[in-house]
Amino acid sequence: MSSQLGTISSSISALTDEYYTISNNLANINTTGFKRTVNSFSRELARQLSSGEEMSPLSGSIDLTSKLDFSIGTHLGTNRRLDTALAGKGFFVVETPDGPVYTRSGVFQLNSTGQLTNVSGDMVAGADGPIVIPNGITGDQLSIGADGNISSDGVNLGQIKIVDFPGRENELIPAGLNNYLAPKGLIPTASENPMVRQGYRENSNVQQMQEIVDLMMVSRLYSANVNLLKKRQENSRVMLEIAKAV
Repeated sequence: MSSQLGTISSSISALTDEYYTISNNLANINTTGFKRTVNSFSRELARQLSSGEEMSPLSGSIDLTSKLDFSIGTHLGTNRRLDTALAGKGFFVVETPDGPVYTRSGVFQLNSTGQLTNVSGDMVAGADGPIVIPNGITGDQLSIGADGNISSDGVNLGQIKIVDFPGRENELIPAGLNNYLAPKGLIPTASENPMVRQGYRENSNVQQMQEIVDLMMVSRLYSANVNLLKKRQENSRVMLEIAKAV
């Protein structure tokens, strides 16, 4: 009985974690380049329940894994020259004091010395080093090609570095501010066919209705598990009282 109660408690804990994951997805529905996290717990539990596997939380076979969904979000036209979106796979590289991070958010700006940076002020990596725009050239005068080349009046000023992790992007680790870290041993490669769109931002890939449906399912499963836990605890209490009376 105690093992059954422990398994139900574990299910409740996992559902709580999933509730926060879904809530975080919904909170970032308007965050440029955001990638949702997908958990497997509630979907597997719902499948077991729908197939008639009574008290499925007790089966102990539910996979608790989660992963990032790197599917591409829709593109929003902004007409801002330093807004960029990737139409295919890949990541922009941002140089931070702690090393490079990778992002799908291409909202860039020029700092006081002409360096191309993200909104946090960290430098956007160039294919051949830092991208520095000469004095007198503003962001509105820049053209960014599909391959990430930056030019003004036909003069090439640098190229945005775009990398990929073919077949291994799910190993990236969220690092906050819509950035990702590559764990040790995961080496990026230059994107073979980058497709940069100037004047666009990539929307979050969160689907609001799907997340709301998932949230409702998690809430129902949470309530069902709590009720089951209370029932088992009550049964345990009654059994102990009977045992004492014998």
